[in-house]
Parts: sequence; C-alpha cells; structure tokens
Amino acid sequence: MKKVFIFLLLMILILSGFSYAEMIFNDVSRLNPIHVRQIIQPTTIEEIRSKILEAQRLNLRISIAGKRHSQGGQQSCEDCIVLDMLSFNKILLLDVKNLIIRVQSGATWDQIQRYINPFNLSLEVMQTSNIFTVGGSLSANVHGRDVRYGDIRNAVKSFRLILADGNIVNVSREENLELFRLVIGGLGLFGVILDVDITLTDNDVYEEHDKIMNYKEYSQYFKRNIKDNPNTWLHFASLSISPDDNFLKEMIVTSYQKSDRKLKNQNLSEEMDVARNKFFFGLSRKYSWGKQLRWYLQKVLGEESKGGQLISRNNAMRNPVKFLDYYSSKDTDILQEYFIPVDRFAEFVDGLRGIVKNDKVNLMNVGVRHVPADNTGYISYAPQDSIAVVLYINQKISDKGKKDAKAWTRRIVDLVLKCEGTYYLVYQLYPTREQLKRAYPKIDEFFSKKRFYDPQEIFMNKFYETYSQN
Repeated sequence: MKKVFIFLLLMILILSGFSYAEMIFNDVSRLNPIHVRQIIQPTTIEEIRSKILEAQRLNLRISIAGKRHSQGGQQSCEDCIVLDMLSFNKILLLDVKNLIIRVQSGATWDQIQRYINPFNLSLEVMQTSNIFTVGGSLSANVHGRDVRYGDIRNAVKSFRLILADGNIVNVSREENLELFRLVIGGLGLFGVILDVDITLTDNDVYEEHDKIMNYKEYSQYFKRNIKDNPNTWLHFASLSISPDDNFLKEMIVTSYQKSDRKLKNQNLSEEMDVARNKFFFGLSRKYSWGKQLRWYLQKVLGEESKGGQLISRNNAMRNPVKFLDYYSSKDTDILQEYFIPVDRFAEFVDGLRGIVKNDKVNLMNVGVRHVPADNTGYISYAPQDSIAVVLYINQKISDKGKKDAKAWTRRIVDLVLKCEGTYYLVYQLYPTREQLKRAYPKIDEFFSKKRFYDPQEIFMNKFYETYSQN
C-alpha cells in the first residue's frame, strides 16, 4: 500500500509539472548545488515580465542563467526562480550595410557565426569559446583574442533591458548610459537583457604564426610585436605546465596577421579529434608525465604553424572545447582568471609558480591573452593595459578539496593585488570581501546602484549575497 501511495504521489507531481531534477540547480563546476523554487525557459518577453511581476508581488527572487559556465553561484540563489534563457534565442535582424546584428540574449556565439559566415562577416568580440550566450557574455563582460577591440562592451551598440518593475528600457552610450556601464559586467543583478545590437566586422583571412620563448621576454615582445603591430589582430599564448625546468617558464606565443592571400574555402570548421584530445588532456589531469607529453605535443603542433598557415577570422575564433567535457564524482575542473599589468607579468608568474608548487595545485593549462585598458564600467577588470592569465585547474570536490582551493586561491589573489592587478568575478567565491574591495574599489558603489535600480532586490545571486553586506 505504501509503494502504491508513493507511486501515485510521484505521478501527481509529474503531471503537475514538478521535476525533482529541476529543483537542484548547479553550474558547470558542480561545486555549487542549490535548491531553487522553479526553473523556467521563457520564449517571449511576456513570459519574462510575468515572472518578474510575480516575484515582485510575492517577494520572491529571480536569477538568470545561460550556459551555466559562471562557476560561483552567479546564476542562482536559494529558493529563487531561475530564468533559463537558452530558448530565448532568435536572431532578429542582420544589417549587412551597417555591420550590425540584433539577437535575443539566449543566442549563442556559435549560432551567430553560422548565421553571418555566408555574408563573409565576423564578430568583433566574443569569448574564446563560441558556446556561450550573448546575455551571459554581456553580464560577465567577456573578452576574447582580438587585441584591438577589447572587452564585449566595445562591440555592443545597444540593448533592451527589462527592469525589476517590469518596464523595458533602451540602453546605449546615448540612452541610459549609467545602466550601460552597470549591466555589462553586472552579473545579472539589474534586470533581464532582452536583445542586443552587436557590431560586426569583415571575415578576413589571417596567417597564423607561432613562436616559442621564455616568459621573461613576453612583456617586451608583446609591446613591440603585437600591441603596436597594425597587422596583428588576434593573439594568445600558453605557458608550459610540464613539471620540469620549463614549468611556467616556456611559452608558445600565437598571433594571427591579416593576409592578402585567399582561402579556397571559408566554411566554418567543426571541432576535430575530440576523442584524441580528450584522451591526452585526461592523461595530464592524472599524471605528471601526461602534462609533459601534452606540452611536447603542443610544441610540435606549434612548429607546424611557423610557416603561416591560412585561416578565416571566424574559424580562428572557434576554439575547441568539446574535449574538455569531464565528469567524476571525486573531482572537477575549474577556471580562474587574473588580470596583470603588462610590465608585471613575469613577477606574477614567478609568484604563481611558487604557490602552485607549494600547494600542489593540479594545474592543467595556463592561457595568456591581452586586455586593453577600459575604465568605462563600474567594475572594470582592466583599468590599465593587462595580460589575462587563465588557469585551468583540477580540484577535489570534497570539503577538504574546497577548503584547500579556497586557501591557495586567496594566496594567488594576494599576489595579484601585490602586482596591482585584478581577478575575474565569474568564478568561485573563494576571495574574501576585503580582497574584492581592494581589486574593485567601486564595488560598494556598484552594490548601491543595484539597490537603487532594484530596491526590492528581486534579481539575486550568490555573488551578491556573499559580498554585498558590510
């Protein structure tokens, strides 16, 4: 009889739209499971407005999610309504003459690339990977590999935002400028981004060039050969994770220079050799010799690019990502990103090397990119020309693993602050509030503006809950 009762109860819950899986929300790191009230996938503005007004009426909270790659609870909070924006993803307009595309906020960069590539157009700015949503990218104020355009704010002409009172406003540099400065990089705390006008550029042909160098040479090399080179458009680098004398010393530096040569085929490429790359990356997750082998293979592949192979801009901005898919009940992969003034790059790397060795951090990749200075946002992460250092780390899921990660993260942040740098706010909430305030002196003003535009604090996430209280 008891089994029959349970079965009937489950059937009633299923038929009423309840799903237990939907009540537990987590991000890609799997480190932040949280109970939420409801997860909905709106497809219309009226559905979004209805939920906002419901939250206002019932004193509920709303969080906004896309691909869930922010890794510290920026997309959820306890007992909130989660707006999963992935189905709100239409492409609304392409103005080829004026190089503008208008898309709903749930559209992904891959979706946009596929739409504009036949017109031989490309994006000015997007994340290194194209799997993310436009709304999520604006909320995180992402940057990519283009050394000219900087962060995503520079490629946004305007957007529409639905506020906590249900009203829709147009936001641009000419209209509601304060919201333009707050919402881009605002982690979804000011409203729901509806649609965005994004500026485009030509899908030029580039020559790829790789160079191996010592990390101490990099700052000067970058200033001489990349930043002030009018022909260099995309640029990134990798630091060695090989556990030998080259650890965090040797670098592979990659640049893409505009070419007058023609490509026979400018179709979009698809990710290749996923199983192979996943295998070698998995070896480096578990074994020191795997890290050494991976670095050797990266250098071999880099040697093949010295001759200047051709690639379209769109394909150069389609970074492989599928091979990173990983699941284990014991550990997970996380990202961290630090922004270091160009001239202090070597100092930071020296300090990082000591922390990683002393704390036995399972470091699996170190990417290096450039972020031009930009002070237009309330919480701009690059107040001066900076080198973005992106750490890909394997971390234990256990309580001890989290405790250890929090400790060495705070040591890294202290090093960053010593180097007059900042850190990216879309990852684990390991830094202290004091560290946050030192990195972002305007953070309390930012929180105050949030309460001004959203006095009922309807839009909520774990980042705001953790850091907004004095």
